[in-house]
Amino acid sequence: MTDLTPYLHLPGTAREALDFYGAVFGCNVHMHSFEEFGRTDGPADAIAHVYLADGPVTLFASDVAGDEPPLRCEGLMLSLLGTSDPTTLRNWFARLSDGGRVVDELQVRPWGDYDGQVIDRHGVHWLIGFQGDQVG
Repeated sequence: MTDLTPYLHLPGTAREALDFYGAVFGCNVHMHSFEEFGRTDGPADAIAHVYLADGPVTLFASDVAGDEPPLRCEGLMLSLLGTSDPTTLRNWFARLSDGGRVVDELQVRPWGDYDGQVIDRHGVHWLIGFQGDQVG
C-alpha cells in the first residue's frame, strides 16, 4: 500500500463503524478480534484490526484498549472530492448523514463545483464534492 490511509482508534465501536462504512462505500470488511491477535489488553471480542478492501475507499480501524485515547475529530476532514461520479457522491453524502450531522449542505459553489460537509454517526468529518453542474 502506497497511499495515505486513515487509521481510526474507536471507543469499542470499530465493528459497527467499519460495517457502516463498508455498506456506504460498497467495500468488503475484514475484521480481526483481540483474541485472534492474541491480545489480552481488552475484551476477546474487541476489534484489534479492521479494514475496508476492494472498494473506492481505504480505511483502517481498531477498538482502543486500556488508556488509549479514542478518535476525536477536530480540525480534520476526510476528503472525497471527485473520487466518484456525482450520483455516487450524492448517495455517499446522504448515507453518511444518516444518524450524523450535516455541517454544510451539498451544494453548488460560486466557482461552479459542488461540495458539502457531514460529520457521520461515528464522529468522522467528511468533505464530499464533484465538478460540473449535474443535477441529482
